[in-house]
Amino acid sequence: MRPQFQTHLVNGTTGDPVLYIDFQFRRRALLFDLGEISTLPARRVLRITDAFVSHTHMDHFIGFDSLLRLMVGRSKHLRLYGPPGFLDRVMHRLLGYTWNLVQNFQVELVIHAAELRADGLLHRARFRSARQFEREGLEPLEAPGGVLRNEDEFRVRAVPLDHNGIVSLGFALEEKAHLNVWKDRLDALGLPTGPWLTELKQRVRRGDPDAAALTIRWRDGDGDHRRVETLGRLRREVLREVPGQTIAFVVDAAFDAANRRAIIDLARYADQFHVEAPFLNEATARAAATGHLTAGQAGWLAREAGARRVIPFHFSARHSGQESLIEEQVRAAFAGTGS
Repeated sequence: MRPQFQTHLVNGTTGDPVLYIDFQFRRRALLFDLGEISTLPARRVLRITDAFVSHTHMDHFIGFDSLLRLMVGRSKHLRLYGPPGFLDRVMHRLLGYTWNLVQNFQVELVIHAAELRADGLLHRARFRSARQFEREGLEPLEAPGGVLRNEDEFRVRAVPLDHNGIVSLGFALEEKAHLNVWKDRLDALGLPTGPWLTELKQRVRRGDPDAAALTIRWRDGDGDHRRVETLGRLRREVLREVPGQTIAFVVDAAFDAANRRAIIDLARYADQFHVEAPFLNEATARAAATGHLTAGQAGWLAREAGARRVIPFHFSARHSGQESLIEEQVRAAFAGTGS
């Protein structure tokens, strides 16, 4: 199965946390955390539709200015998600600039921001360039199970984690059932590949009834063709359903009992678990005092979650030159051989 999502730690293991998640078959990308993004080419930045921000310490949110600068003056919709207090911080970042000329643009940038609060609701606001980014309140939405974004193909779920008395959100991108096409069965049915397969997958994911009809149109050397089939037959004969990909992301979280439970649940059987490992095992006291994980704790969490792959990052500058040792300690704990 070719994965739908490709991931890239924009600043490597030691720079600001930014996980770029690229859609392989669409001009679209997501971000987990929004640290410095100046190394990203503009074309890749402009693919971003959603950014999920764990918390607003500078190294996790400074990239908002770069994102804003590239998107102002373009017809774009950007969705931002964060922890309690996030709406105020987005508003104040926008208010830090003078927008008296923005109404001259022929197109509009619209920013939709939401914060996940302890009441389980997504509290929301909208900021439009045509109104000089004045804050417009929107009705809260329910976020069952911490789901921030729910689309036909995937959902993004968040859990609140304690980070020295503030909330830092952990995230999981969960692809829904992956639908592969059996090319040989298409040939046996006398059907072509084409855009109709995208519609078929969308309707199957949406749960349309098997008796519903799908019209297939195509053109070849013999002219135009039209054929009607039921979704049920096409689903059984043409599609193969396999589990989707899960990408988990945890940064800036203490190693306490509540956090451990939440992280293990979030990263359960993740294909990729991106987890902070700022400190060597020998710096356990420092990690605890600052609300972070050690390398061994990160690896242990990945093992307990049953993650397929652990990807440590957000290494502390105090361990500069010891990055390989941090990775060794993470992998030893992940394998169950560490101390």
